[in-house]
Amino acid sequence: MSELWTDLVGCLDLRADSATDDLAVFEGSNLPLTYHRLFGGQLLAQFIQAALAACPDKAVKSLHTVFPKEGGSSEAVRYEVTRQHAGRSFATLSIVARQAKGVIATAAVSMHAQEDGPAQQDVPEPAAVPGPEHEVEIGLLPFETRTTANLDERAAAAPEFELWWRTPELKDGQAPAIAAYTTDLTLIGTALRGVDGVSQRDAGTAFTSAVTSHTLWFHRPFRTGEWLLLRQHSPLFAHGRSFGRGDLLTEKGVLVASYAQEALLRFKEER
Repeated sequence: MSELWTDLVGCLDLRADSATDDLAVFEGSNLPLTYHRLFGGQLLAQFIQAALAACPDKAVKSLHTVFPKEGGSSEAVRYEVTRQHAGRSFATLSIVARQAKGVIATAAVSMHAQEDGPAQQDVPEPAAVPGPEHEVEIGLLPFETRTTANLDERAAAAPEFELWWRTPELKDGQAPAIAAYTTDLTLIGTALRGVDGVSQRDAGTAFTSAVTSHTLWFHRPFRTGEWLLLRQHSPLFAHGRSFGRGDLLTEKGVLVASYAQEALLRFKEER
C-alpha cells in the first residue's frame, strides 16, 4: 500500500497523555499533507479513536463534530475527552481537539454497549460492485475505490454519488474510524453535481468551500477488508452552505452507518 495509507493507519494510534476519573487526554499525529492544513476526516477518525480509548467497553453510536477553525499539520493535535456520563449501557462524551492556536474542532459522542435484539431495515439494495475498469483515484483515499460517476464532470447531473471502497483488513475496532475518515471527502462534490458548469475541480477559483459540521451514526458492527458502499445525496445548497447525507452499506446491502454534513459553499459569482 501507499505511504499515505501507512500514515493514515499510524494516525489511528493515539498516545495517552494523562487521565483522571472524568478527563482523559490523548495526542494524535497528523497526515503530512502538502498544503499544511489538517484534513477533517483525520480529525473525525481520531475523535472516534479517542472515544474508544476513554470508554473501551462500548462502541461509538453517534458522533457530531463542529469545525470552528482549521488546524495545521506541523503540530500534533491534543484531544481532551470529558466523560459526561458512563453507565452500564450508554456513555456520553465531549471531546475538544486543540492546538496552540486554540480549539480546532469539538465533538459530542454517544456510546453504547453491545446489545442484541430484533433488526429491520428499509433501504434500496445496492447494485453489484463495479468491475476493475471503474477503478478511480480519489485524493486522500489511499485504498481501492470504484465508481461509475465522475465528480470532476462539469455538466449538471443529479446531486447523487455512489462510491465503493475497500481497505486492507485492520485491527478490530478500527473500521468506524476509517469509515468516518472516508465519509468526509466527497459530499461537497456531490452537491456540486447539480450545478451546471462547475465541479469539485473548481475549488478556489469558482467557489470556496470548507466543512463546518459532520455527523455520523453507527448502526451495526462491520469490517474492513471487504467492499463497502457510500451512497450519497445532496438535497440542498443555499445561503452559502451545502448539505449532504449518505448511508454506508456492505456489499450484501446491510446498512451499517449513516452520515450528514454541512459545509460552506460560497460561489465567487452570483449563480
